Order: sequence, then C-alpha cells, then structure tokens
Amino acid sequence: MQETSGLSTVGNRVREMRENKLMTQSQLARKARVALRTIHSVEKGMNCRMDTKRKILLALGLRFEDKDLVFPSILRLVPQMPEEPLTH
Repeated sequence: MQETSGLSTVGNRVREMRENKLMTQSQLARKARVALRTIHSVEKGMNCRMDTKRKILLALGLRFEDKDLVFPSILRLVPQMPEEPLTH
C-alpha cells in the first residue's frame, strides 16, 4: 500500500501480470487498444475507468471476473472492525 497525505491507496498488479506474460507496456497497450500513457498511469497506481480495466484484463488473457486479482479493492483488504454495541 502507498501512503499519500494520510490516505492509504491500494496498488494494482498490472505490471506484475504483464511481466509474467513477458509483454512490454507497448504490447499491452496495443492489445488492450488503449494509449501507452494509460498503461503507464495504471501501473503507477492511478485510477482508471471500469471499461479500461476490462480491456486490460482481456488483453492479459483474464476474465472480467478476475478483476479483484489485478485491481484489488481497498474495502476487501481492510479487515472489518467489529461493530460496537449501541448503548444509550
């Protein structure tokens, strides 16, 4: 996780998955039909539209249902705190 001005952000695994497939950023951009700068930004942890995530997943040979493997959600990574009982 990256710390930015007190807020935690969760990185994605696009670079890791791309490198595991022995693909360059240019190859992934071409296959996903997105701009190379989009791949640069996504790999640096910038947020992107759901449609862009879908294109990247498909270009990596994954299904959209696998999105949480590549683009983890912070809500799924933070353990749930037990609720305090209400006392009046």
